[in-house]
Amino acid sequence: MHRTAPRLTRILACAAVPVMLVVAGCSSDSDSKKESGSSSASAPSPQKTEATVEPAKFAELPDPCDAISAKTIASLVPKAKNKAGTPARSSDTAARAGCSWNGLDDNGVKGSQYRWLDVGFTRFESDQALGSGAKRAQEDLANQIAKSKGAEGAKKVVEAPVSGIGDQATTVTYDLTKTKEDFKYATVVARTGNVVVTLTYNGAGYAGAKTPSGDDILKGAEKAAKEAVAAVTDANAKKSSPSAGTSKSPTATKSAASAKSGSSPKSTKSAS
Repeated sequence: MHRTAPRLTRILACAAVPVMLVVAGCSSDSDSKKESGSSSASAPSPQKTEATVEPAKFAELPDPCDAISAKTIASLVPKAKNKAGTPARSSDTAARAGCSWNGLDDNGVKGSQYRWLDVGFTRFESDQALGSGAKRAQEDLANQIAKSKGAEGAKKVVEAPVSGIGDQATTVTYDLTKTKEDFKYATVVARTGNVVVTLTYNGAGYAGAKTPSGDDILKGAEKAAKEAVAAVTDANAKKSSPSAGTSKSPTATKSAASAKSGSSPKSTKSAS
């Protein structure tokens, strides 16, 4: 009896081992599945990337006093006090610039004709939060048109779209009485890319001289506005042209290398 009990104990212990292993195996497989499911459920979903705004078309503004040709200035403001123009004050000429001309053409007993011309440029950068430069320029275009229409004392205000000046343009014409004289005003607000051009031209007859024709004032404003818009494209074309850059030509590079080595560069023919 004493020998049988230890033997029976050993048999029962050995029989129990496979059962424990099976249970442990099932438990391990179940846990791995749970962990796999938990990992899959907690995996972060891919984040949506915000659309990038369109880059601004123009990086430069022209010199405002050179944006309108001397010939046009002489035609629209015959006796300009300063033919070179008077630049507007600006803390950032890369974003905002302007120039103006004015003069009185004195014809003696026949009276005098006064003319005033002003051009302004505003450039907008593309901004992820505010939108593209072109979109921001469109918003400013609408603001400038509203501002022109709301000029204090303006009478017979007429707004009209005009083609052939930039990407979009609008003219605003009106009559205004000041210094006891009747003035004719014409403003052209145009957008080219991310730049807004606002040009105003006005005139009056003094000392009995006839008030200028509203049509003539409008035609003059449109002519000057076309030149101002074209000046924006020209300014940026010059900036991006190879001759305006800092990159050296092959000839210049060879000359620099020769100078460094102490030998004289060989003459090369320029490309025609």
